[in-house]
Amino acid sequence: MSSTLLVLNEVAAAPGKADHVLEQWQQFNQKEPIAGRALYRSLDDDNLLEITPVAEVSEVAALNARWHELWDLVSEDLATDFRRQLLDFIEAPKDVAEPVPATPYVQLRHIEVKPREYAAYREWRENTIFNVVRRADEVKAFLAYHSLLSTEPGVMFVSGFECAPEQYQAVFTSPEYQEIVQQAGDRYIVGGESGLYTRVYKRADV
Repeated sequence: MSSTLLVLNEVAAAPGKADHVLEQWQQFNQKEPIAGRALYRSLDDDNLLEITPVAEVSEVAALNARWHELWDLVSEDLATDFRRQLLDFIEAPKDVAEPVPATPYVQLRHIEVKPREYAAYREWRENTIFNVVRRADEVKAFLAYHSLLSTEPGVMFVSGFECAPEQYQAVFTSPEYQEIVQQAGDRYIVGGESGLYTRVYKRADV
């Protein structure tokens, strides 16, 4: 079953340093393994992402101590500071047996929903977004979270897939789904469609 809480920890490596940072990060994590934790590399740039499942908010304190050590290890090879957020599980139209999808790829799909429309949005997405996801064989996992602590508040979908990224993306570029995106932008999303972003990552620690 997917984790009730997820910590996302993302950073951009300096030009030409992504492989080195990733190797150091992998070795660092091997010293104190956490069940379900996974490292990813963006398909679009030199961003590196760690997803860590936690059972209680209190576990973040122990993670913080390790983050200080990781900073000392890799900061010279980074282009940005770490960006972290804590996500709270809401529901899963396609759940997984593991705390985090074990698929070779994950996609993060983020939107900030207008607070006054949130209840209506939850009902709407059940009959639109989730219908598409449930029918799509390309989507192996689709987990809906909401930010608990984040500088980017809102909904975060964590989607897992194992096919070619182009085949997976076709699910969300179809005319049916583009109509869904337009509906969301017109009514539910802060900033319209510009309030939506998606990022795809390939798992790096398998």
